Amino acid sequence: MLKHLYDTDCVTWSPQGKLFQVEYAMEAVKQGSICLGLKSNENVVLCSLKRQPSELAGYQEKQFKIDDHMAIAIAGLTADARVLCKYMRTECLEYKYTYESHHPVGRLVYKVAEKSQHKTQSGAKRPYGVGLLVAGIDPNGVHLFETCPSGNYYEYKCQAIGSRSQAARTYFESWFHLFEKSTLEQLILHGLSAIKKAIMEDEELNEKNVEVGILGKNQKFTHLNAQELRDYIAKLDAFNPNSQIQQE
Repeated sequence: MLKHLYDTDCVTWSPQGKLFQVEYAMEAVKQGSICLGLKSNENVVLCSLKRQPSELAGYQEKQFKIDDHMAIAIAGLTADARVLCKYMRTECLEYKYTYESHHPVGRLVYKVAEKSQHKTQSGAKRPYGVGLLVAGIDPNGVHLFETCPSGNYYEYKCQAIGSRSQAARTYFESWFHLFEKSTLEQLILHGLSAIKKAIMEDEELNEKNVEVGILGKNQKFTHLNAQELRDYIAKLDAFNPNSQIQQE
């Protein structure tokens, strides 16, 4: 009962020093289906597990293209993600019209984080209930950022968010030292392997419930098609990260 006295808005602090509305938004991210990203010196890969609300519905999209050099994967409320996606696309267009170049990835992530943080400063608003993994390439290199409903943002070599994402992060902790020099194919297989570690035992990866987006220094953002996904999933059983160490 004590909690309900302090969670009616996002500007009231509890005696424990918490903002419950912000924590609820963070919980929405944890309950969303898993998405992850990982990068090398040349490429960045986003992998997402898609869900369908019922057998009569289609699978929910989890990745959105922002610009040719940038894309996001989401965990949490899709409606909130669409608002942020539209904002990011608008910022990229305005920057391109003004400066005739792509928007720097880190600067746009900062703008999104600032926009999210503003939602925690007014009692008439609520935090965005979505976390983003932002993949991008600019003159400063290859980037993978995470943004949080609280307004925090971090840059990662690899990261997973959403339901059961700890299993994927454990996989990354074991093999992230290989990613820097990995080929695009190896990155994709690492991403699918991490997704496979995080799904339920009775689930099976297939081209319908998994989504893979790729971005490279010489390649615009694109999604793997169904046949390419089937081919990569078929390679998972034979994929051994230790063989990559031996090749190096």
